[in-house]
Amino acid sequence: MAGVSDWFSIGSTVACKTCYHKEIEGEVLAFDPQTKMLILKCPSSSNRSSLNDVHIVNLSLVSDVQVKREVSPTLNEPPQSLNLQRLNTRVRNQIEEKKRMVKALQAGVSPEGQKLFIAIAKTIQAITWSGQNIVVWEDVTIVPPYKVDNVHGNAESKSYLHVRKIVEKHMKDQATAEIQQREATKGSSTQ
Repeated sequence: MAGVSDWFSIGSTVACKTCYHKEIEGEVLAFDPQTKMLILKCPSSSNRSSLNDVHIVNLSLVSDVQVKREVSPTLNEPPQSLNLQRLNTRVRNQIEEKKRMVKALQAGVSPEGQKLFIAIAKTIQAITWSGQNIVVWEDVTIVPPYKVDNVHGNAESKSYLHVRKIVEKHMKDQATAEIQQREATKGSSTQ
């Protein structure tokens, strides 16, 4: 493995070629010399400038490593300390989310219901399952088959109207995705 150093400075730009012949170039976020694990921040694959991709690279499995731009560790500020309370909160929230999804699977909820649940949970935390029904803010219920007409609650309340709007958007997004998938399949089958 050519060019592997004993240490990569945080903020340096490094390029490497994986064992799958994929080239990755990005800014060093972290490096562990004992395990030879390198974490790189790269431009987003979705082309959104506000996002980044993060790659964790095992340097034992790369064919080439090059330091494109070295940052002197003496000029760098020390890395910011981790907010452990915030990280623990994120871990707890993720565990709760996974438990809710397992509960949905155990109740035999359809993939459409699971997708809708995930879409709502992205913006509303007060969401749970009651059997196969999705319950939002304890006063709006969505029953199978999880369409706009299956949203139940006080039709005059803000929570009902908000949830209904989320369901409408989700249904539009799903329909658009299906059309795009059909077109992509049709296009690849004609080649």
